[in-house]
Formats: sequence, C-alpha cells, structure tokens
Amino acid sequence: MRAALAEAHEAAAAGEVPVGAVVVHGDEVLGRGHNAPIALTDPTGHAEILALRAAAAAVGNYRLTGTTLYATVEPCAMCCGAIVNARIARVVYGARDAKAGAVESLYRLLDDGRLNHTVEAVGGVLASESADLMRGFFERRRA
Repeated sequence: MRAALAEAHEAAAAGEVPVGAVVVHGDEVLGRGHNAPIALTDPTGHAEILALRAAAAAVGNYRLTGTTLYATVEPCAMCCGAIVNARIARVVYGARDAKAGAVESLYRLLDDGRLNHTVEAVGGVLASESADLMRGFFERRRA
C-alpha cells in the first residue's frame, strides 16, 4: 500500500486527483499507475487501469490470476470491471469513495455472483493517509 501511496503523491504533484495503484504477485510489483486522465487526455486514465495495463504487459497476458491490486481509494465501476476482467484475486484499498466507490460504497461489483469472476476485497488499509491526501488536494484546489 505504501507503493500505491507513493504513486498517489506523484499524481498530486502532476495536478491529477491523487490516486495510486500497484499490482503485485507475491513480493514482485508487476505494474504501477497513478491517475493521469488529464495528462493522457484519456477518461480511462485511472490509476488502477494504468497499473493493470502495466502488469499485463509485464507478464504478457491480460489475465492476472493470483495477483493483488492495491489502490489508495476504493475503485470505481470502470476500474472494478477491469479488475474482474483481469481475474485479479484480491483488491486492497485505503479510503472509501462515497461518490464513486464500486466495491462497497455505491455498488458491490467485486463480489457480485452474477459476474463471471469474484474478487476478495479488503478496505480501510492506510485509509486515513489516503483520505488526508485526497482532502488536502481538494482543499488546495478550492483555495
């Protein structure tokens, strides 16, 4: 999760919403990403999507079975869809997202049995650090 937080700080430094993500298999980081929709001019430029793309490229397969995705903020519906399609085994995230979270806040996409894959999810890991980073970013933006 500390690696995901480092990615979130990079996003903030670039003027992007400070969300970071990493995909790991065991102790090996396969992919990293931080929010970059502005820089990439890409609405899919979320941290999780970019980390998934990097991990898939690293292993040469879009299926990332046996991996864990760490994200600083609860993934949205788009990211949860990509996580399910990538066959991620586990998601660990920091702060809940009451406005867009699709793990537990608004939807429960990762454990929806109607989908072809379910994902174990653990929230609240370093949640206060993740939430403080987001809060500070938006306070500075409004000032």
